[in-house]
Amino acid sequence: MTAWSANARFALYYAPAESSAWWEAGSAWLGRNAESGAHCPQPQPEELSRELAALTQSPRRYGWHGTLVPPFRLADGVDADIVVRTAAAWAHAQQPFALGVDVAQLGNFVAVRPDNSDGEASMRALAATALCDLHPLRATPSKTDLERRLAAPLTERQRSLLIEWGYPYVFDEFRFHMTLSDSLDDASARDVLVRWWQQRIAALGPLRVDSAALFVEPGPGEPFVLWRRLPFGTMSTSTTPQAQ
Repeated sequence: MTAWSANARFALYYAPAESSAWWEAGSAWLGRNAESGAHCPQPQPEELSRELAALTQSPRRYGWHGTLVPPFRLADGVDADIVVRTAAAWAHAQQPFALGVDVAQLGNFVAVRPDNSDGEASMRALAATALCDLHPLRATPSKTDLERRLAAPLTERQRSLLIEWGYPYVFDEFRFHMTLSDSLDDASARDVLVRWWQQRIAALGPLRVDSAALFVEPGPGEPFVLWRRLPFGTMSTSTTPQAQ
C-alpha cells in the first residue's frame, strides 16, 4: 500500500477504462495521463487562436475525470487502506451502464455532460451513494477552509450542504461533468472547443460507466494521480439504469 503524506487529499472519480478510446482522447486533450504520469501531445483545433495547453491548466492538474466524491483529507484514525476497502466495497455493489453524453458550456467552462435527464439522474444517484459511504472517512474541514468556501456565492441549500457534507454541489445540487477547459472569458474559444468535441463525441459514442477510480493529490497544489481503479460488481448491463 502506498504511503501518502498527512497532507494528501483523496477523491473518488469516474474515469474511463485505461484501454478505452475515451481515456486516450481525454488524456491527450488535457496533455497528461493521470494514471501513468506520462505527458501527452495535445491536439490543436485549427480555429483556436491560443495554444490548447494555456486553456486547460486546471483540468490537467486534476486529470481526466468526472467527480463522484470531491477531494477530502482523511479523518484521524483513517488510513489509505481503509479508503481502498471502503471504496472497493461500494464499487462492488454498483451495476455498469452506458451513459450518453454531449459537450456543453457550463458558465465559462466547457465540459462533457450527460445528454439526457435519465443519465443525469443515474450519475446523481451513483454519486450520492458513494458520498454517503465515504463521508465517515473525511476529516472535518478547518474553520479557515470552511469560511473560505462559505464566502463564495452560494444558495442557502448549497451552504447547508457545504456545512454538513463538506461540499456544496452534492445530492440534488450535483451535476456530473468532465471538465475540458479552464474558466474562459473568451466566448469564441469556448465555441471552438464545443464544436471540436461535438465531432469527437460522435465518433467515441457513449461512456461506459463500469468502474470508478481513487485519485490522490499527494500534496497541496500537486497534480492528482489515478491511484486505484475500482471495477463495478456486475459487468453485463448495457443500458442506463433507472435512478432510485
